[in-house]
Amino acid sequence: MNQEIAPLQLLAPRRAFSVLLSPTRRGARLARLLATAHLGEWGIPSESAAQIVAELAANAMVHGCVPGRDFRLDLTVCEGGGVLRIEVSDARGECLPPGPADVVIPHDDSESGRGLLIVEALADRWGASAGPFPRKTVWAELDLVPLHQQA
Repeated sequence: MNQEIAPLQLLAPRRAFSVLLSPTRRGARLARLLATAHLGEWGIPSESAAQIVAELAANAMVHGCVPGRDFRLDLTVCEGGGVLRIEVSDARGECLPPGPADVVIPHDDSESGRGLLIVEALADRWGASAGPFPRKTVWAELDLVPLHQQA
């Protein structure tokens, strides 16, 4: 029986954190603070990840808000520790953001519209997926460099 369970354990994430937060400024701020705390606890540099979480949580607050529905933040370090995956899911599945190739650069005097450009600049990969209804998930991945390879 243990032989049947072992392969499933190999596919499991090494570290994972998930939380539901209110789609408010406070919820978006808390998402960043919780991400920073957990990544610090895991020994993972958090500056870029925290900025990505802040942008995706702010988008969930502004563009994904449905009264009475929370958004979810998921952080996962995959087996082997080579990739950090950040996911923010909200209840507006019908409002998918533009994909990485379709992000529009706002006018210089525009006060908003740069969040996904920041995600694009910081993440190694990112995208969005619909479902399950009525949700959508915007995700970003960061390739993690082992501490002995950082200079």
